[in-house]
Amino acid sequence: MVTVVTKLVHYLHLSRRSGQYTMNHDHSKKTPDGASFDRSGSQDSLDELSMDDYWKELENIHETRGNNHEERVALVVKEPDEGELEEEWLKEAGLSNLFGESSGDSLESMVFLSTLTRTQKAAVEKRVETVTQTMRKKNKQHQIPDVRDIFRLQNDSKGKVCDGSEPSTVRTSENKNETQDGTKGPKFSLGTDEQKIPLEDMPFSDTDINLEISFAEQAANLKDSSVGKMCKGGGGDTLLPNFRLPKDKTGTTKIGDLAPQDMKKVYSLALIELTALYDILGTEFKQQKAVKIKTKDSGLFGVPLSVLLEQDQKKVPGTKIPLIFQKLIAQIEEATLETEGLLRIPGVATRVKSLCQELEAKFYEGTFNWENVKQHDAASLLKLFIRELPQPLLTVEYLKAFQDVQNLPTKKQQLQALNLLVLLLPEANRDTLKVLLEFLQRVIDHRDKNKMTLKNVAMVMAPNLFTFHGFGSKTIEQSEFVMAAGTANVMRFMIQYQKLLWTIPKFIVNQVRKQNTESQKKEKKDKAMKKLLKKMAYDREKHEKQEKTPNDADVPQGVIRVQAPHLSKVSMAIQLTEELKASDIVARFLSQKSGNVQTLKKEEVFLYEIGGNIGERCLDDNTYMKDLYQLNPNAEWVIKSKQS
Repeated sequence: MVTVVTKLVHYLHLSRRSGQYTMNHDHSKKTPDGASFDRSGSQDSLDELSMDDYWKELENIHETRGNNHEERVALVVKEPDEGELEEEWLKEAGLSNLFGESSGDSLESMVFLSTLTRTQKAAVEKRVETVTQTMRKKNKQHQIPDVRDIFRLQNDSKGKVCDGSEPSTVRTSENKNETQDGTKGPKFSLGTDEQKIPLEDMPFSDTDINLEISFAEQAANLKDSSVGKMCKGGGGDTLLPNFRLPKDKTGTTKIGDLAPQDMKKVYSLALIELTALYDILGTEFKQQKAVKIKTKDSGLFGVPLSVLLEQDQKKVPGTKIPLIFQKLIAQIEEATLETEGLLRIPGVATRVKSLCQELEAKFYEGTFNWENVKQHDAASLLKLFIRELPQPLLTVEYLKAFQDVQNLPTKKQQLQALNLLVLLLPEANRDTLKVLLEFLQRVIDHRDKNKMTLKNVAMVMAPNLFTFHGFGSKTIEQSEFVMAAGTANVMRFMIQYQKLLWTIPKFIVNQVRKQNTESQKKEKKDKAMKKLLKKMAYDREKHEKQEKTPNDADVPQGVIRVQAPHLSKVSMAIQLTEELKASDIVARFLSQKSGNVQTLKKEEVFLYEIGGNIGERCLDDNTYMKDLYQLNPNAEWVIKSKQS
């Protein structure tokens, strides 16, 4: 990486004028020593042509800004005070009651802490310790718990919990999934023990992404072991590892499959896991904070995503992607994706500026004439939309963390970090990024005609996502040059492995299940809650009798009852077998036709796991139902359409 950047310095002259960079390309000159770029081993090995695409794109961006005489308010990144960063981190992780005035009321956090892995706990302890020391220095007038007391209380309150001394697999009897209170209990491993599994014994290849064990735990094992070579290769498209997800019999969980209350838990766990991973790998993880600035409250370009979606949902209820963003992509694709230099060749600057102004005035009125928009102009408008967002698409908080992915030792760890970062993005940003990456992949699919390979597209798009114009910070501006090759590689990873990035790791889903199980136990101890549960059980039993659905109350062992309220067959008892999949159950229901019910296609309905140790989870077609039933024996099973 250093070699590449050093040679790029000789290749390009970078000057700063009026707070902006100007690129002066000299194509007649080679690097002083005439040496070509080293393409041997480093993942950052990038040829001159591909880097030239990057700098040309950056030059186009600055020329566009130079033609735009509107004064833009710089987004100021606030430098946090001592301990402020850690305090904010704990709040984001849902652990604010471990310090400050509410530190005594930390029972909720005890449940949460009991599900953490060894490395996750270490990350929390480190931040709590920093906040505690800062508070003592500032002589805060409230109780300041010792970090050791917090984790000792957590361990003592749970009895057998994950304390790093023994596996915290949920205990079950060999023949029945029974808990101490006699109810059915799940059978799953959280991956929250010390995880000292010899890496050579793990049933995963170098290109398998292990989602069952915490990424930070895997990194710690790799660090302590001589096993596991750094998975590094050249910069060519074909040299990226063919990473894959091994099949999980209980089903792969994608973003969008879980209920909102469980996604909140996923967010907290992903933040802690990412921090633990960066801690283990010796990479600094700092969330940036932007000072609030006044932004446009209407329009298309330079408008916050949240405001745009609020506008758009009045036009198209339920839309999750800005309408202008969708339309620009559709306009580009309407011509053909085989156009040579698509995304790389800029539109005519004056025409793009004029189109931008016209769109602002006519888009929502529906009077804009799209026939006048040329393909390269539409591509320039799409990139302009991304750049003009008041805050980066990858967010102020995590833009630097996305950039720092390039510093992690192995490609697998880089991919793991990107997976967690995607989970941390706000829903609007994540959904918009997903649509963008899917579009970029479609462009790459036509590379034989348009000459836009994965590397070329990454080079062109990286400046638009990573060199955010709004930061009034020298370090961010300097990173436009210093981190060019690295951010282009991060962009390459996001495009290449996008399907993997939208997967929620199984170890995090299992931690959510454990949290739900522990919370339910806590609730059951409340007498008032017991009364309420009794009443609910009585009402449900009464309702079930009225519905005349015998066998619901007493389903034989090895049989589940599946509900499908919107289909002609509203209920069916299903015998579990080793090979029965979720898709088989859906197909069985759809085969029951009736003229009274709207005909639904197979791709429109899904089997859901509801309740037990999960809020709600949409199952993928290849979920083996017997394995999932053992994981969550108290769940209800419902077939319904997925909410858009």
